[in-house]
Amino acid sequence: MENLKYPIGKFDNTKDYPYESLSGAINYLEDFPKILRDLVTGLPDAILDTPYRPEGWTVRQVVHHLADSHSNMYIRVKCALTEENPTIKGYSEGDWANLPDSKLPIESSLKIIEGLHERLVFLFRDLKQEDFEKTFYHNGYQRTYILRNVIALYKWHSEHHLEHIKLAMN
Repeated sequence: MENLKYPIGKFDNTKDYPYESLSGAINYLEDFPKILRDLVTGLPDAILDTPYRPEGWTVRQVVHHLADSHSNMYIRVKCALTEENPTIKGYSEGDWANLPDSKLPIESSLKIIEGLHERLVFLFRDLKQEDFEKTFYHNGYQRTYILRNVIALYKWHSEHHLEHIKLAMN
C-alpha cells in the first residue's frame, strides 16, 4: 500500500536543496503543465473517475488537487517574498478533494495549472539568489520552509501525482 501511496518515495524534508539545483526544478515546473495535459487529455470519464489506489483519490480529484495545491504554493511564495517569515495557513486537502467542484471536468484545473506555472517560472527566473533563502512558517506542519526547498518539494509533488495518475490508467 505504501508503494501505491508514494510511488516515487516520500519527499525528504530533512534535506537542504542547494541553490544550484533550482534551475532543473524550475525547468521541470515549466514543463509540468504540458506533461500533465498530454497525460490526461482524452481520458474517458471511466478513467478520470478511477482511484489510483484503494481509498485514494480519483484521477479527476488529483488534477483538481494539483490546481488547489499549486495555487496555495504560489500564494505562499509571494507572501514569503513580500513579508518577513509569514505564517501561512494549511488546509484540509482531503476535504477540499471532496468538495462539489472536484466533480467538474478537469479542463478548468488544467488552465489554472498552466497559468500558475507560467507566472511561477517567470517569477523564479527573475529572483536573486538571496530571494530563494526567504522563508514562511507553515502553521499546520509547524515548521519553517525555505523557498529553494519549496521549489524542490513542488517538483516532487508534481512527479508524485503524475505517478498516481499513471497507476489509475493501468
